[in-house]
Amino acid sequence: MADLLSLSTQIIDDGAAIFPVRINQELSEIDDGVAVVESFSNVIALATDEGLVLSDTSGALTGGAVVKSLRGWSNDPFHTILYTHGHIDHVGGAGAFVSDAADRGDRAPKFIGHENLPARFERYNATAGYNTLINTRQFSGAKKMGIGGEHRFLPESTPTPDVTFRDRLEVSVGGLQLDLHHAKGETDDHVWGWLPERRMILTGDLFMWNLPNAGNPQKVQRYPREWAAALREMSGLNAELLVPAHGFPIGGAERIRRVLDDTATALETLVNGTLEMMNAGEPLDAILHTVKISEELLAKPYLRALYDEPEFVIRNIWRLYGGWYDGNPSRLKPARDTALATEIAQLAGGVHALIERAEELSEAGEHRLACHLIEMAVLADPENKRAHGARAAIYTQRRSGETSLMAHGIFGFAARESEAKA
Repeated sequence: MADLLSLSTQIIDDGAAIFPVRINQELSEIDDGVAVVESFSNVIALATDEGLVLSDTSGALTGGAVVKSLRGWSNDPFHTILYTHGHIDHVGGAGAFVSDAADRGDRAPKFIGHENLPARFERYNATAGYNTLINTRQFSGAKKMGIGGEHRFLPESTPTPDVTFRDRLEVSVGGLQLDLHHAKGETDDHVWGWLPERRMILTGDLFMWNLPNAGNPQKVQRYPREWAAALREMSGLNAELLVPAHGFPIGGAERIRRVLDDTATALETLVNGTLEMMNAGEPLDAILHTVKISEELLAKPYLRALYDEPEFVIRNIWRLYGGWYDGNPSRLKPARDTALATEIAQLAGGVHALIERAEELSEAGEHRLACHLIEMAVLADPENKRAHGARAAIYTQRRSGETSLMAHGIFGFAARESEAKA
């Protein structure tokens, strides 16, 4: 067993260069009767007199390995399973836990989730093809993770919750008290847990060792202000143990307050700055290039923009409070992209002029402009092999300078798309 609390302390207190998020299916006991399996999402197990209470189930292709790790630690039945929210990496492995119970002759575990979660399941399956596509872009291989298909996104073995709640729910199992709280954040169905006798918080994805995933450009609305409020509420509990669904657990009240408050401050900075400029009548373009989180805060080992990034969060704040119109009237009812691209190519003197200028800009490090021009070149002449070759090279170069998984995934997908046509 790894000493996960020691590792997180080294990262936070000493700046140790240890990556805190791992997928190794290994179980570590972090307190008496408390274990964490590091997986696609962490699965946290709590021993009680009536069986195991679990937080999340990991993904479809990792749930079985998680069950195997747990069975090396405890033979107690799976009594209750909490879905912290409905994302596939948290609920997709549920079938493995149900199968284990059936194989052992135990009753099926009871599943708990927020009342919005069943509707999320329905939406996922209604948009199965789209969700599979965007996860392929984001993660460069959704099928490899057991995600999606043409007709169904969630595995058929994923049960809907037996118990749902709106705001708060007290759960008592075998001497364990677990207070569940709803909080909008990464999703509208997010739940976090507080175990008062253990002074322990189960954060789900409300804390995940990265800048919060509050701006994913391909996913539905996120709620950064409510997310920050939940973090502030957790911070006030004086917890001694924090266990997230991704990354190492954290011990120590002061350390926990610090990471929660810093994360809340990062979100509040973006929300307050964006709303101030919106109220002053500024367009989205100006806000994107003005509102910033301090470099000092972003340099914290638990706030680096390795998954999401501030620019994407600002767009989600604008979408939440201002709709989709970005303040540029030409984009209210725009021409087709291909029509605009063809017109620009004609004004520039042809597609080759756009390609050459895009390559010059890319070489000079002006990747944003380069991508605009090369997209126009490809839209104006979709069969142009030179345009696709340049597009592949430009997006590959741009990807190499990005930090977030979101940008890596989308730019990499664009590069591969053109490589196949060059």
